Amino acid sequence: MAGGIGSRFWPMSTQKFPKQFQDILGTGRTMIQQTFDRIKQIVPTENIYVITNQEYVELSHHQLPEIPLENIVGEPVMKNTAACNIYMVNKIADRDPDANVIVVPADHLIIKEKTFLEKVELAFDLASKHDYLITLGITPTRPDTGYGYIQFIEKKEEEFFKVKTFTEKPSLEIAKAFLESGDFLWNAGIFVWNVKSIHKAFQEFLPEMTHEFDTCEYNNDKESVCIETIYPKVEKISIDNGILEKAKNVYVIPADLGWSDLGTWTSVYENAEKDDNNNAVKSKHVLTYNSKGNIIRLRNNNKAAIIDGLENYIVVDTEKALLICPISNDQLIKDYVLDLKNFKKGEKFM
Repeated sequence: MAGGIGSRFWPMSTQKFPKQFQDILGTGRTMIQQTFDRIKQIVPTENIYVITNQEYVELSHHQLPEIPLENIVGEPVMKNTAACNIYMVNKIADRDPDANVIVVPADHLIIKEKTFLEKVELAFDLASKHDYLITLGITPTRPDTGYGYIQFIEKKEEEFFKVKTFTEKPSLEIAKAFLESGDFLWNAGIFVWNVKSIHKAFQEFLPEMTHEFDTCEYNNDKESVCIETIYPKVEKISIDNGILEKAKNVYVIPADLGWSDLGTWTSVYENAEKDDNNNAVKSKHVLTYNSKGNIIRLRNNNKAAIIDGLENYIVVDTEKALLICPISNDQLIKDYVLDLKNFKKGEKFM
């Protein structure tokens, strides 16, 4: 899945060039390229699909030329994650009605790739044998309101557990309670299921959406016309809210993956290299004085910055915008962006 615009990562992530197509940590590979590198170890390249916004199909193909162009699919309208999942399930099932599918966001960091591949192999095995909807769960380290939370029924000496409750993006108060209880995992947004199992769940919980997508023919010239017709009609809802919070056959595999969704500047700071003063600076000409715990990014390498007396701040300078705010307020960046849009011609800064 590569269709988001990463508004919490503004101003580096913009509508024209969102974060999945950027090399956020300076590894030499963009986030979507790193995701491809990881997945191709377990899925043949010809079986890897990218679903993104129509605007990003060409950019996706440019960054992932190994993937067949017909496997890079553009959504005509952003409808959250339920629609894109049933779309791809139907498209894949048309080619292989018994396929097992792994769904991964294109912009996540996974440091422990060997562990990831082992957990995915386990998930594939479970999905092929049982009517399970499987997600990978991460032990939370902070009360983050940007993640889904999974409460599971623990049984000793098992590698996977039945999910008791599934809550998407709770309030800060609820997230704090989840963290204190010790009974919850973060939902990493990585799902594994058989096409038959997930299609059955869509039929039960999102029947109108399922009916619309089932009217289309796939992998031929009629597909795009049908998709263009039905997409404006279908509900805008996440697969978490639409399916996983309601289904009774959801299982979680706890996984220590060295995972981050890199969805906020806080998560980038946590995973970035830092100097002796815990400043994460990824720009050539930056001098800091009496400053600690900051993340500083200048897109223009021909620009210098001198920062004195700043502590625990985000400083991001791009061609079109400058952001300076406390790291503790990074969840408010989405609100800043919405306010900026209200400016006359504010869209040009997006």
